[in-house]
Amino acid sequence: MNKPNTRKQDALDYHSNGRPGKIQVVPTKPTNSQRDLTLAYSPGVAEPCLQIADNVEDVYKYTAKGNLVGVITNGTAVLGLGNIGPEASKPVMEGKGLLFKIYADIDVFDLEVNAKTVDEFVAIVKALEPTFGGINLEDISAPTCFEIERRLKAEMNIPVMHDDQHGTAIISGAALINACEIQGKKLDKIKMVVSGAGAAAVSCSKIYLSLGVKQENLVMFDINGLITPERKDLDDIRMQFATTRKDIKNLGDAMKNADVFIGLSAGNVVNPDMLRSMAKNPIVFAMANPVPEIDYDVAIKTRKDILMATGRADFPNQVNNVLGFPYIFRGALDVRATAINEEMKLAAVRAIAEMAKKTVPEAINLAYNTNNLKFGRDYIIPKPMDQRLITEVSSAVAKAAIESGVARKPITDWDAYLEQLRLRIGADDRLLRNIANKAKQSPKRVVFAEADNYKILRAAQIVKEECIATPILLGNVARIKKIIKESDLILDDVEIIDPREDCANFDEYAEYLYNKRQRRGVTLSEARKMIHQRNYYGACMVQFGKADALISGLTKDYVSTIKPALQIIGTEEGVNRVAGMYLMLTNKGPVFIGDPTVNVDPTVSELVDITVLIDRSVKQFNIKPRIAMLSYSNFGSNEGAIPVKTRETVRVLHEKYPDMIVDGDMQANFALNSNLLADNFPFSILNGAPANTLIFPNLESGNIAYKLLQEVGGAEAVGPILLGLKKSVHVLQLGSSVREIVNMVTIAVVDAQGKAENATPGAFSRTRP
Repeated sequence: MNKPNTRKQDALDYHSNGRPGKIQVVPTKPTNSQRDLTLAYSPGVAEPCLQIADNVEDVYKYTAKGNLVGVITNGTAVLGLGNIGPEASKPVMEGKGLLFKIYADIDVFDLEVNAKTVDEFVAIVKALEPTFGGINLEDISAPTCFEIERRLKAEMNIPVMHDDQHGTAIISGAALINACEIQGKKLDKIKMVVSGAGAAAVSCSKIYLSLGVKQENLVMFDINGLITPERKDLDDIRMQFATTRKDIKNLGDAMKNADVFIGLSAGNVVNPDMLRSMAKNPIVFAMANPVPEIDYDVAIKTRKDILMATGRADFPNQVNNVLGFPYIFRGALDVRATAINEEMKLAAVRAIAEMAKKTVPEAINLAYNTNNLKFGRDYIIPKPMDQRLITEVSSAVAKAAIESGVARKPITDWDAYLEQLRLRIGADDRLLRNIANKAKQSPKRVVFAEADNYKILRAAQIVKEECIATPILLGNVARIKKIIKESDLILDDVEIIDPREDCANFDEYAEYLYNKRQRRGVTLSEARKMIHQRNYYGACMVQFGKADALISGLTKDYVSTIKPALQIIGTEEGVNRVAGMYLMLTNKGPVFIGDPTVNVDPTVSELVDITVLIDRSVKQFNIKPRIAMLSYSNFGSNEGAIPVKTRETVRVLHEKYPDMIVDGDMQANFALNSNLLADNFPFSILNGAPANTLIFPNLESGNIAYKLLQEVGGAEAVGPILLGLKKSVHVLQLGSSVREIVNMVTIAVVDAQGKAENATPGAFSRTRP
């Protein structure tokens, strides 16, 4: 059993081990030579200084100001710890800086200032305006935080936001919109109780009013009770929420027939009886942290019709500010906004609310150890790890800034901007998105041969919802329907076929297989048995036009999928063999690898055929192939069977296909490092840019390489892409993820489109990035 202080010690060790703290400053320019240093500092640095002196706006061009946010506090209201001072607040501010960076690629300097009065604090922050592109105020006590933010917004010309106020308001506002939709309530009709009257509660209430809640239907409590006009201990900010209702004396009275409870106060102030007194289908946001106003499990047990959110990550519907502030500042910085105004905040609210209704990427399901998250009582706002937040929320905020007139650098090319946002968090999936867009132009019928598997069914739902393909499921009908029901998948109208039954076309398929294989030892009886197998039945469906593509291999070895396809469908005209190729999505761009899956130890003529197939296929991704024939030798530096084979392959390719950009034999590091290649082998055809297509001399080396790239190099593998068949059949890796299955289905659809259009053999047909 763990000791009670284990978590405390873990936290202390996390912050102190190694380099103390959580963030550091990292150079963004080369510093390897004396020349680099003279440019970085004296004398070279004088040039941008002079440019900025002539035009102060050039500070955004020559410095980090445009991507730099100051996270600033005086430590007077740190988390739930209270006024613990600026030094003690620094771990929180560093953490905030970390979240800005990992979620939105915004750099941060955290500043903990010893300033207690409004005038002192405002003076310090105002003086820092030349340094920062935006100011995130944090952990400042009420009511001074209201006045500090008001004055800074009025007196500064860069975005300023007190996240404790507006972050919670924005996220809970999005949650409220969706909760009301799910519970069948209208914003302008709901009766709302707010427990708490601090900075967050006031800001939340304001945004709820902006969304349509009526002020006469909202009552607010602070630690001293109901806020009424008779109270003499409150400032004007809180008094705007005073109620004149005489039927309410305490929180219990207010909860009777209330539709919504908003908790931003203290733990355990709500009891089960209060919940029972609420209206039908109540909405409860118990956001006190770490102890909610009422325990989640108690609330769910008390009311079966309740929809509940908390501030905790271990319960559904966590109201977490990280869903907002990184992306709000990202959008504001990118249009060089002079402020973060109400229009921008409301745009963020609506973008977050809408995002919760979209299909959840499988990576999010895996990250949160769940199946098939979807819009409903337990999922009313997105999860913090959803990478789509940066594109959805930041772009909405940027558009609102432009439309409301506070943007100094309007965006005109929104597609390019969205791509830039994805690149900031390493989500460079342009190639896959362009293939998906091509697939959606003419979705095809795809047979899933292993449909009694959750991952296959989840992928089938995704491609159906995204209009990439029409799934056809093969397998035991009862078992498939059971998995669909247990996983709450939406596949009600999808065709399910059990090839073990004497289903439609069975006799025709068996007769066809028998006629093709009767001189290869297959009897009619054996053919009928073979057609009962899903891969044979699926291949026949494709061959007879009952489907356009077949996907299999998740639970079977490669041969079990490819053998039926070869026997029933066969290779394209003029193609001597099939080959396999992987598309590796690396941080340096896409790299194509062949053949790591089909041909074990190809001869020279076989390597030539493989290279030709792969060259044509890469071109259909609208990428010009630059092919390196790999070996352990560089242009004859070593003798041996493999160097000789690869050199001879290159010779034949140069002779037969003079327009093909291919060279070798060469080692992989020279193929991928154009400087290294040019310095040592200036005669190479590949000089000028790295190779993007790598042909391995045998299956063993290719298979090892792609798996190393995948596991150690962090590359995403798409494939194996099967080349050379007459019709679209594609094989999954054993144990593929849902995302990998979806990628393969998308490629299968585009492949089928190309084959239907009589495209170049082995090609994917006019995919345009």
